[in-house]
Amino acid sequence: MKSLLLQHRYALTVTLRRFASQPFSSLANLLVMALILALPLLGAAVLESAEPVVRDMSVTPELTVFMQTSASPSATQAVADRIAREASGQIKSVRVVPRAKALESLRNNPAWREALAALPDNPLPDAVVVTLKSGDDLATRADALAGQWGKWPQVDHVQLDSAWVQRLEAILRFGRIGLWFLAICVAVVVLATVFNTVRLQAMTQREEIAVARLVGATESFVRRPFLYLGALTGTAAALLAILAAGLALQPLNGAVLGLARSYDAEFALHLPSLPVLAIEVLAAGILGALSARWSVTRSTRF
Repeated sequence: MKSLLLQHRYALTVTLRRFASQPFSSLANLLVMALILALPLLGAAVLESAEPVVRDMSVTPELTVFMQTSASPSATQAVADRIAREASGQIKSVRVVPRAKALESLRNNPAWREALAALPDNPLPDAVVVTLKSGDDLATRADALAGQWGKWPQVDHVQLDSAWVQRLEAILRFGRIGLWFLAICVAVVVLATVFNTVRLQAMTQREEIAVARLVGATESFVRRPFLYLGALTGTAAALLAILAAGLALQPLNGAVLGLARSYDAEFALHLPSLPVLAIEVLAAGILGALSARWSVTRSTRF
């Protein structure tokens, strides 16, 4: 056990010495990998921060149940009560809009004032406006409720504004898929960068490796410094990526503040949670070690 620990300490020492012997190339590799790793972090920060705010904007999922013009106010209230009772788990609020109040609102709009003044009677029906709770599959749930309520007595039709709901869900879904695709691309870039770095290191030390084999060094002893090189490169790049992403979010927060206030919202972009960041650092280190093993195995066959 002690011998194994000494071998690992020796491999780590050799790796750090190689970093120090080529500081500019090592730093350049780290910066390139850090900038690439920072991209999915920024994407995740934007997606995680914007998703709850977008769902709580003033553009809420609403269904408007229009009653028949012959329906009495008591029938409209009965429909509102039935909706609140039967769909309590899916709705946020229910409110009745009397036809007189709807007409008054339109008359206050200059674009409708003259047209409504020419009508002898109020052509508008009573309406029940239902605000749905946010969640997944909004469009599907809204379609189902609209079809159900449209069959009730004295209900003329149900207006469903689901287009924006479908667009919103499509945008969020596209963002998630795009983020996963970006993460896969970043992983490939990390593998390629570490592979090439280790290959160059192995090629420049061919004579040293050959001598070590002649004196009885095992393949594990030969490869271990390169594995540390890949793992440390990936880990250090991930830590630098977190730092770079955190710094980049500062000006971005200033830019989105005005946009958020235009929707009467207050929010700030923030990095993913600490466990997610820890997983990214661990994954980058593992990818670096795997890429280094693959590279040194191919490059030391002589």
